[in-house]
Amino acid sequence: MINERNEPISLQAALDSFDRLWSPRIVTQVNDYDVRIAKVGGEHIWHSHADTDEFFMVLEGELSIALRDAEGEDERVVVLPRGAVFVVPRGVEHKPFSPAGASLLMFEPTGTSTVGEQHDPVPGHIDATTGHRLG
Repeated sequence: MINERNEPISLQAALDSFDRLWSPRIVTQVNDYDVRIAKVGGEHIWHSHADTDEFFMVLEGELSIALRDAEGEDERVVVLPRGAVFVVPRGVEHKPFSPAGASLLMFEPTGTSTVGEQHDPVPGHIDATTGHRLG
C-alpha cells in the first residue's frame, strides 16, 4: 500500500518532487484505485480505456481533452480550468493536451495504463506506465 504510515500528503510537495511530464505518480490508494498526480504539457496521444472511466481534476493550469465519438468521425474538445473536474467515460477515445502546462489529480483503478489498451504509437515524451511511486 502507498502511504503506509497513514500521514497527510501535501499535493504541492508531491508535485515539487518530480519534473517529468506525462509520467504520473501514485500519491495514495483508495480501495482498488490509485490516486495519481501528474504534470502535463504539450500533447498526449489518442487512446481509450475499454473497462474504466478516467477522472481528471486540474490543480494548476488548464487542460483540454479532445474526444471522439465511437465512429471516430465527430470530435469535440472540453476545456478544464483550474479546479475543474471531468470524467472521460470508458471506451471513449480521447487525447489530453495542455499548451501552457498543467498539474492534475486523477483516480484510476490500480494497474490502469496511461495509454489505455488501444492507442496511437507512443512517442518518447509520454511515459506508458501504470504510475510510479512517489519518492
